[in-house]
Amino acid sequence: MGENKCHKTHLKEGEKAPNFTLTAHTGEKISPKQFHGKKVVLYFYPKDNTPGCTKEACGFRDEHEKIEGLRAVILGVSPDPLELHEKFVKHFNLPFKLLADDDQSVCKKYGVWAEKNMYGKKYWGVVRTTFVIDEGGVVEKIYHDVKPDIHANEVLEYLKKNA
Repeated sequence: MGENKCHKTHLKEGEKAPNFTLTAHTGEKISPKQFHGKKVVLYFYPKDNTPGCTKEACGFRDEHEKIEGLRAVILGVSPDPLELHEKFVKHFNLPFKLLADDDQSVCKKYGVWAEKNMYGKKYWGVVRTTFVIDEGGVVEKIYHDVKPDIHANEVLEYLKKNA
């Protein structure tokens, strides 16, 4: 595949998570602070309907009930427009909200918007990263270099250990 010539997120575990408000595929405005008292699994992914992103989303779909049972909410963020999110959710029956970051402002706040390099072609995109935000809005855990096919289970196991 390609290599990322980018920095890891500038956020650190133990720091306050940047707040934001984005529109979900449902049309409602969503902000992590509205889930105060629950953990938020905030995962950033490059693009709807691509192989890795589909594996990751379906993994979270399959573990959704267990994750919610641990008082956590899953939110997916990508720069894709709402229409693509709606189709992606419908096609794969995703039970959580996907948020549209059209201008990449939230991706930039979280440090996941970076220059990437695939087959010698440079472009800007999302570096697949997940943040577990605790009940008080603090970054509890950051996953870099996410492996889409095992990531949801990895997050579930972390949540179980830290419930």
